Amino acid sequence: MLAHEVTGSSLFSGFRALGLYSNHLPHVLRYHARHREFYVTTAVGNRFHTYNVKKLGIIAVSNALPGDISCLAADRMLVFAAVGRDVYAFARNKEIVHHYSHAHASDVHLLLVLGDTLVSADHDGLLVVWDVPTQEEYLRLTFDPATFDLSALAHPSTYLNKVLLGSSQVNFRYNYTRVCRFYKKQFSAQSPAVDVMGVGLSSGRILLHDIRADKTLMSFSQDWGPVTTLSFRTDGPPIMAAGGPGGHMAFWDLESRRLVTQLRHAHRSAVAGATFLPSQQLLLTNGADNALKVWVFEQEGGVARLLRSRQGHSAPPTTIRHHGNAGRDILSAGQDGTLQSFSSVHERFNKSLGHGSANKKMTKKKGLKFEEILLPPITCFSSESAREGDWDGVVALHRGEAAARTWNYQRCTMGKHRLAPPADRLDNARLSNVHTTAVDITSCGNFVLIGWSSGHLDVYNLQSGIHRGHYGNPTAHVGAVRGVCVDGLNQRVFSVGADCLLRAWRFKTRSHDDPAHPPKLDSAPSMLRLHRDSGMLALALDDLTLVVIDTETGRVVRKFLGHSGKINDLTFSPDGRWLISASMDCTIRTWDLPSGCMVDCFLCETAAVSVSLSPIGDFLSSAHVDSLGIYLWSNKSIYSLVSLRPLPADYQPVTGHGESCVTLGDEDEDQMASACWDSQEQLERHLVTMTSLPESRWRNLFNLDVVKRRNQPQQPPQRPAAAPYFLPTVSGLQPSFQTPEAPVNQVLSYYYHSWNIVTASYVAPLALLKSLGPSAVDLELRGLSPDLGSSPQPSSASQLLVAFLQMLEAMLEERRDFDLAQAYLALLLKLYLRPLSADPLAVATLQRLLGRLETIWAELRVSFDQSLCLLTYTKTALL
Repeated sequence: MLAHEVTGSSLFSGFRALGLYSNHLPHVLRYHARHREFYVTTAVGNRFHTYNVKKLGIIAVSNALPGDISCLAADRMLVFAAVGRDVYAFARNKEIVHHYSHAHASDVHLLLVLGDTLVSADHDGLLVVWDVPTQEEYLRLTFDPATFDLSALAHPSTYLNKVLLGSSQVNFRYNYTRVCRFYKKQFSAQSPAVDVMGVGLSSGRILLHDIRADKTLMSFSQDWGPVTTLSFRTDGPPIMAAGGPGGHMAFWDLESRRLVTQLRHAHRSAVAGATFLPSQQLLLTNGADNALKVWVFEQEGGVARLLRSRQGHSAPPTTIRHHGNAGRDILSAGQDGTLQSFSSVHERFNKSLGHGSANKKMTKKKGLKFEEILLPPITCFSSESAREGDWDGVVALHRGEAAARTWNYQRCTMGKHRLAPPADRLDNARLSNVHTTAVDITSCGNFVLIGWSSGHLDVYNLQSGIHRGHYGNPTAHVGAVRGVCVDGLNQRVFSVGADCLLRAWRFKTRSHDDPAHPPKLDSAPSMLRLHRDSGMLALALDDLTLVVIDTETGRVVRKFLGHSGKINDLTFSPDGRWLISASMDCTIRTWDLPSGCMVDCFLCETAAVSVSLSPIGDFLSSAHVDSLGIYLWSNKSIYSLVSLRPLPADYQPVTGHGESCVTLGDEDEDQMASACWDSQEQLERHLVTMTSLPESRWRNLFNLDVVKRRNQPQQPPQRPAAAPYFLPTVSGLQPSFQTPEAPVNQVLSYYYHSWNIVTASYVAPLALLKSLGPSAVDLELRGLSPDLGSSPQPSSASQLLVAFLQMLEAMLEERRDFDLAQAYLALLLKLYLRPLSADPLAVATLQRLLGRLETIWAELRVSFDQSLCLLTYTKTALL
């Protein structure tokens, strides 16, 4: 199960993984006759990905399987994947349609598809032939692994219902077809010639064998070790391609029986699969280095050129950071020494900045080994997009190197500057033992600060690479510099070292700027992160403690305990409210700075070595131990209402049966039940409660006539040529079909009927008005006029108007639906101000309403003033 699939978080949910393209299993090539296009399928953990060969664009990602895929096979319509003892068939590249089980006692490691027949073989020597549509066993054969260990399956062309079996012990004849001897690990492939099979041996030999005559036609030998894959070119030239465990490819001319060319370092690890596209000069390869590549043979001499590729890290990433302010690009440095950029929007925006070179000029010389010119893996880096269009915007530190290197993000290449400490500051003896430890680029993109293991802290100009000064005399810290950062205005620099000190410096004068009472750290800090907008500085200490310091006052404002393993990385939320930490205890915890509590914690299958929250806060990215991908977690609070509750400091989630679950005590269960409890319509009688209706129901009641005039049609409706037959209807505010029992001359308001039925309370009339839209409410209130005949006994002011005012008075007295009552009152006064002012009973009711409103507004004003005062104090006071 992938790391991003394991989640017990109430704040983050697993979204998808970036940078995963292939593993050690050979790819599967398919041709879609209707689309007239080739598709390639590669296994990635417990899923497989399908790409089109034309552009290597992702087509589909299969549904998750119970375990990692052990082998793949495919036909014209289905993709077959083996997981443990079971085999699954997928349709449309993602949905499981067949399940073949209860046949094998050990794991399946070989699959072969022949029309409607599926052949599967396990490690115990059991070979099962399945009928694909019915999922029934057709044939079962058993081989003794001690004498015939199944290691390869192949179907020779033009051989009906024949399967070629490979073994590592002895020859075997089945169905009148002789199988050549295979040594331990090998690969077999069908050549373009009928009856000729290519066999790759673990000794490095390649045999072309005539299986009908049982005769070896020719043999080749490669010096790279076992043959991992074979493929034959079918577009004209008789070329055979062979791959090895070192990532090299060899191309042999079968007519001249000689080596034509070599493709060294085609992959960083063993070439898992290689396939020439039928009748095309394209070669498709994949390897365990997490790469899928397409090579084209268009040059003289049969030299291959890389046409397109999809590749991620071949070794687990160590550091990830979001690049730019849009939050779409993620820079990642891996143990393979490469620096890559992954897009959270689409794979076509991915970039590879390549592998660092110790000397770019030496790379052009011949006779140098591939490993001699490469830099060690990147330990940490810093990037800034402010001036990346003018000069290099990324500075990386390499393991054990005494100099930092610049990279250019836009050109996707290594930069021209090598930022080394000045020779006058370190002698040659000390320089050989010094390496870079910390780096940070200013927000303007003009300067970079670099810390060394010797305690030196220097500043360089990124445009020219010139050394501009240093901090401290002679060093900034006694011991290695473990972290450095600059504020957003280039005023102050903060650094921490192995001497358990946090020091502040003036950026321009490079003098000390320590506060009068510097914070005391109980242990040496391992890293620091600065939120430039709020000035909050977070430190991870060696005693597994998180400390948050206000840079304005220099005081420790928050201290968090809870991690039981080394803290690997920290990141702030864009608004500075949350601090997210990742630890070797396999947890990712979210700390709320205003409340000083942990609000979220979830357990991953493997420990996260680096985390980064996007500048817009929509995704949390994480890189994990022994995992090649970068996992995205979507922030639930962006698109839904999330209720966060404080968690105890010793809170520890646990996993069981491969899925994440949270163990809660009785008190925690009560808190969870209260978090899911539905709120009452009104909490207290002395509080003012707003209506739960949407604003569109009442906000535009006063200006409804203006809205109607604005939305009226430009042209009058046209009468149809042939009008349909209509049933007789009753005219009125609510038109209805005429019935013998309903008198046509009586038009009464529906609100009047509701009020006439229930005279003791206004529950039913109010519920009726709440269920109506703005236009219907306007019609009901206009229907209260005596001129429309709503009341059987009209007077100077209708009794319904007074009753409506009494209903509003009851709503204000109960302090419920306060905003709705204001909207109804405004519309009523707009329609009937003169009739109401001429009726003494209505005037008395309006005076009571006025007194009630003044009392409520006075209480609300006091509450508003208190809240504003408290909020202003919280924002400006020194905590």
